[in-house]
Amino acid sequence: MAKTKRLVFLALLVAVAAALHVVESRLPVPVPVPGVKLGLTNIISLLTIIMLGWRDAVYVTVARVLLGSLFGGSLFGPAFVMSMGGALASIFIMSYAANTYGKVFSPVGVSVLGAVTHNIAQVILAAMLVNSLGLLWYLPYLLLFAVPTGLCTGLAANYFLAKIPVKHGLTCKDTD
Repeated sequence: MAKTKRLVFLALLVAVAAALHVVESRLPVPVPVPGVKLGLTNIISLLTIIMLGWRDAVYVTVARVLLGSLFGGSLFGPAFVMSMGGALASIFIMSYAANTYGKVFSPVGVSVLGAVTHNIAQVILAAMLVNSLGLLWYLPYLLLFAVPTGLCTGLAANYFLAKIPVKHGLTCKDTD
């Protein structure tokens, strides 16, 4: 991909991901479990991993969390730390799974793995921020919701991958 075209595409991914970050933070919680979200930005993260690779996914993720937190009013606060930590942990695990086990995991499976990782990282960071391992009891409740939300975002990413020509990496055609 030409350098300018790649840069424009990255900027577009950052813009969409930041917008989804802000929109999702404004949505009412669908269940009475604090911290449960749809994970819409995971769609962009997964698409970036598959189309451009893990390095670009890290760039998009860091920019998305910075911009989303700035616009959402939580820049450098506890929510920012938990969001950045969960997002980066998720990116690294999803990248590893897609690159190492791309023939085993479909984009949907990679997405579920990312959602679970995100929640584990956020609970660990929350426990560290309040200096209490007592928060770890909350993890099973979040994981109950991570699987279906990961499935939904993975299916959405799969849909977009079917519409976008991908020359390398894991595609839905490789794994279906």
